[in-house]
Amino acid sequence: MDKYINLATQWGIKILGAIVIYIIGKWLAKIVTNIIKKLLEKTNTDVTLIKFLGNLTYVGLLILVILAALGTLGVDTSSFAAIIAGAGLAVGMALKDNISNFGAGVLILMLRPFKVGDFVEIAGTSGTVDEIGIFNTTLKTGDNRVIIIPNNNIIGNNIINYSKEKIRRIDLVIGVGYEDDLKLVKSTLEEILNNHPKILKEPAPTVALAELADSSINFNVRPWVKSEDYWNVRSELLEKIKETFDKKNINIPYPQMDVHVDQKAA
Repeated sequence: MDKYINLATQWGIKILGAIVIYIIGKWLAKIVTNIIKKLLEKTNTDVTLIKFLGNLTYVGLLILVILAALGTLGVDTSSFAAIIAGAGLAVGMALKDNISNFGAGVLILMLRPFKVGDFVEIAGTSGTVDEIGIFNTTLKTGDNRVIIIPNNNIIGNNIINYSKEKIRRIDLVIGVGYEDDLKLVKSTLEEILNNHPKILKEPAPTVALAELADSSINFNVRPWVKSEDYWNVRSELLEKIKETFDKKNINIPYPQMDVHVDQKAA
């Protein structure tokens, strides 16, 4: 009888110890996870990344706590560790592309080359950033298509962020005929730029002769605007330039070919 009492006592102590280790370990895992989250928040890390790393940390610590509790019960945890390591390797091999995308997603969230709401060109696609995920980034195009791009494709290519800066320069090339008065053309373009309410005074807009092309004399027209006004102002300028040139009889040439027929050969 005493043998069974001693055995029950020993197992009772082990079970109690395992429960205590699990409870305290789980509590400590939560504390450590919260500390890591707070440290990441102070570094202005993206919320999505903070949540993911927090969950990853908590799960990892919880696995260690469970192994420690099992060890208290006398269970050989080395086999469990080997199984977990083997499973991790197998999953890693099967999900190597996703792991690559995850690594790229972490870099994007840490380096912040763009944020939600920015208009960007990434992996050969243009659109507004709708969501930045751990594995994929979602863009929404101007015609309301949703494009999902693996993060690894983004990190491996050029990233053009059109919304990063508060102001942008509009670059227009306006061609006029060789017979037109260049001073009149330049003053007309400057007048159009100066009268537009959304064109910034600083940096000042510029109008300069760019080249003597085959069928036109080209001017660089370069005003600065707020980034959110870029496309509207660009369209308005083109329309205003055409209307004003028509009123002032300034010619906007188009490519043409003169054909001369040799009458003798005919």
